[in-house]
Amino acid sequence: MLDLLREQARTTGELVMAFPGLSRFAVMQHLRVLERAGLVVSHYEGRVRVNQLNVVPIRRVYERWVTKYEGHWAGALIALKEQLEEGFGAETRGSQRKKDAGRPKGIERRGRGSKAES
Repeated sequence: MLDLLREQARTTGELVMAFPGLSRFAVMQHLRVLERAGLVVSHYEGRVRVNQLNVVPIRRVYERWVTKYEGHWAGALIALKEQLEEGFGAETRGSQRKKDAGRPKGIERRGRGSKAES
């Protein structure tokens, strides 16, 4: 519902039509909860109730909580990615060394596409 209201203000009837699995009563209950939370603001245009998203509380949550932690978690995820990439590269190199260790001396591993000598 919030996503629909983010796009544009909508009447209660439009929201009811957007959620065919919900009754008009259920949609109105949801709107009431969103209004109490301060996320939706409604007004009447004649007999039609128009609902619109109030972005201020969402923005406050973002500024207070998300921005506070995003730098930390972004850095932590980048560090994890680098560790995994380094570990994967070392693991691949280590497994190749084990394979090469089993070969008799003087016999080198041929790369892909090299032809056997006759």
